[in-house]
Amino acid sequence: MFAFEAAAVFGILLAVGVARDRRSFGNAVLLGLALALLAVGTVQWLARTQGHAGRLVLLAVFLLVAAGPFVVAGALAVNGVMMVAREGLRPASLLPLLAGAAILAVIGLELARPLVGSEELNLSATVVLLLSAYVSFQCVSFVLYAFLYGRLGVPRSADFVVVLGSGLLDGSRVPPLLGSRLDRGRAVYQALADAGGDPVLIVSGGKGTDEQVPEAEAMAAYLIARGFPAGRIQREDQSASTEENLAFSKAIMDRLRPGASCVIVTSNYHAFRTAMIARSAGVNGQVTGASTAPYYWPGATLREFVAVFLSYKVANLTICLLLAAVPVLATLLHHGP
Repeated sequence: MFAFEAAAVFGILLAVGVARDRRSFGNAVLLGLALALLAVGTVQWLARTQGHAGRLVLLAVFLLVAAGPFVVAGALAVNGVMMVAREGLRPASLLPLLAGAAILAVIGLELARPLVGSEELNLSATVVLLLSAYVSFQCVSFVLYAFLYGRLGVPRSADFVVVLGSGLLDGSRVPPLLGSRLDRGRAVYQALADAGGDPVLIVSGGKGTDEQVPEAEAMAAYLIARGFPAGRIQREDQSASTEENLAFSKAIMDRLRPGASCVIVTSNYHAFRTAMIARSAGVNGQVTGASTAPYYWPGATLREFVAVFLSYKVANLTICLLLAAVPVLATLLHHGP
C-alpha cells in the first residue's frame, strides 16, 4: 500500500535526521508525517479486511478518532482549572483552558455547518478546519517528538554540565522546579565523573527585577549546601532568557575549554525547545530534562509549542495564508462568470 510505503520512507528520513542532529524540529515533522501515513495505511488495510473482527476494529478506530477531540478538550479544561487553582489567574495558567475551548469551538462550527446551510458559514468552517488541522498536526508532532527526544539519553562524556535557571522564591530561595533541575544536574555531573571525565558544572541565571540575588548565586548555594564541591561550579549570572543562558554559558565554556561539549539540564517540558535553541546558538551539547509536577506539564508544553511555532512565524504564516486561500479561491471560481 502506498501509505505504508510512504510511512516507511518518512521513518527512514526520521532515523537519518536523528542520527545527523536530533535537535532539529524537522525531525518532529517527519515523525508526525510517518505516524499519520501509518494510521492512514492501517485504516485502509482494515477497510479491506474481510470478516466481522476487521469491521469491529475499524469501527473502534473511527469511534476513537471521533471521541479524541472531546477527550483532549475535556482533559485540557480540567488541567486549566487545576492550573488556575494552584498557580493563580495568569495567562500561562489559562492556556490549557483556552486550548480546550478552541477545540470545542471548532467542533461546534463543524456541527453547525449542515444545520445552518449558510455558504458563508461553510466557507468559514472550511478555513478554520484547515488551519486547525495544520496547527494540530504541528502541535502533536512537537509533543510526540519532544517525548521521544527526552528518552534518547545523554552523552556519556562531556566537559560541562549547564543547569538553566528559573525564578526564585521570595527573591532568593530555590523553588522545587529549580531544585529538580539542580538535582538532575548533579546526577548528570556524577555520572560523567564516574565514567572518568573531569566535568565542570555551570549554573546559569541572572537577577530578575523581583529577585534579590542572581539565580546563579542561589543555585550555587543550593548545591554547595548539599555537599557539591564549590570549586567545580562556574556561575553565569547575567542571562535573562534561555537564549542568553546558552550564549553566555557558551562563552564561559569557550574560555575555559575551547571546543568543549556539554550536557544542558532544564525541565522536561522545556528540553526539546532548549535543544533547538542550543543548535541555533552553535552549542555542542544535548539536553536532558528534570521531572516536573504532572499537573504543570500540559500547560507548560503548550507554551513551549507556541514559542516554537512563533519562532518559525514567517513559514507558518505563509502556509496558513495558503491554506486559507485555497477554499476562498475555490469558492470565487465556483461563483465566477
